[in-house]
Amino acid sequence: MREDDHVTLDQVRLEAILDAVEREDQHRLAELLEPLHGADIADLLEQISPAERRGLLTLWSGHMDGETLSEIDESIREEVIEFLPREVLAEAVRELDSDDVVDILEDLEEPQQEIILDALEDADRVAVEQALAYPEYSAGRLMQRETVVAPQDWTVGQTIDFLRQEEWLPAQFYHVILVDPRMRPVGHVSLGRMLAARRDVRLNDITEDGFRTIRATEEESEVAYLFNQYHLISAPVVDENDRLVGVITIDDAMNVLDEEHEEDILRLAGVSEESSLADGVLETVRQRLPWLVVNLFTASLSAVVISMFEDTISALVALAALMPIVASTGGIGGTQSLAVAVRALATRSLTSSNAGRVVRRELLTGILNGTGLAIILGLAGTLIFGDPMLGIVLGLAMVANQMVAALGGALVPLTLNRLGFDPALASGTFVTTLTDVMGFFAFLGLATILLL
Repeated sequence: MREDDHVTLDQVRLEAILDAVEREDQHRLAELLEPLHGADIADLLEQISPAERRGLLTLWSGHMDGETLSEIDESIREEVIEFLPREVLAEAVRELDSDDVVDILEDLEEPQQEIILDALEDADRVAVEQALAYPEYSAGRLMQRETVVAPQDWTVGQTIDFLRQEEWLPAQFYHVILVDPRMRPVGHVSLGRMLAARRDVRLNDITEDGFRTIRATEEESEVAYLFNQYHLISAPVVDENDRLVGVITIDDAMNVLDEEHEEDILRLAGVSEESSLADGVLETVRQRLPWLVVNLFTASLSAVVISMFEDTISALVALAALMPIVASTGGIGGTQSLAVAVRALATRSLTSSNAGRVVRRELLTGILNGTGLAIILGLAGTLIFGDPMLGIVLGLAMVANQMVAALGGALVPLTLNRLGFDPALASGTFVTTLTDVMGFFAFLGLATILLL
């Protein structure tokens, strides 16, 4: 193993790279970047400022390869491509499998798409354009056209001899797909099982049990679910006539799964899934401000509730100091329940068949959590303010709001999902508003009844 195999993008190397860019030391820059993995170079381009990125590309763009180009985040990919000389871009793109080329093209404007398409060989261009003809976010966009197939009646020896003679094989593949005379997949054989068998063994006799085909029009989220659920390594993609058109491998399926999880996390926080560290200030404001405005209106509901109990707060000033405790604790409880429910919906472990049990569990959890918090907060309120009834009000309001938080965290995403909306997109706003409003209403309402 080479010493360079362990080189990573640490802070020392990053500072040295930026220093070489500032001094326009092309030789030193190439020396620092050469041992880095393509993914690390892509991370570097995303982390530095636009001015530093332009300086680096001006000095180093001639060394760009396909692996690095495919790893660059879509938020800066178009900017990077504009800086690359045509011959460098052409060479980099020719190194990529068709699925990686499609992934790059999806995020580019038409002029940049044409530049890349023109760089491809005629056969590769046709394959990429056929993939782009499939719906966005479909298996047809995700698949690679380079497939390794063999007739179903071949032997292991025939297949090995065939593979050794061919030069067009993909850089990485995991199965040999068996097809009938009409090019319909009927099974697949892993390379490990094939190499362990005798030459005279028929491929049909050593096929794997977990064989599945995927329609080219299937949504990529469904593809990721199938790979994760059934532990697939690769799966052939078929058209409407069940004929083989491509193959999807586990790395592409897991990328989709990662993107789905990232989108859910960002949406739970009310942030666009297009957000990136490379975005400028105005772009970041454009993405976040709409959700802040929505939250501004929902937060006004809490203000309306508080204004209804103005006389109560004036009579007992201590209530003003204690109100946020009940509301914020309820918000945290609702967020916990919400995160569990959204994740369970995304992984399909929360369904209509077990929804009732999950909701009951969350409700019981909310009651027990609320009771525990009520004891602590009730005692603290009694000791600090010297009023046992105030402690009782605090405790009862805490139990009530934890119940609401638990139910809201489970029921809101379930309801949105049933109505066909993305539960990660709007659940957080609804649950936060619900716990704030109910927290203030329960606390101030009980105070009005029991203390005045």
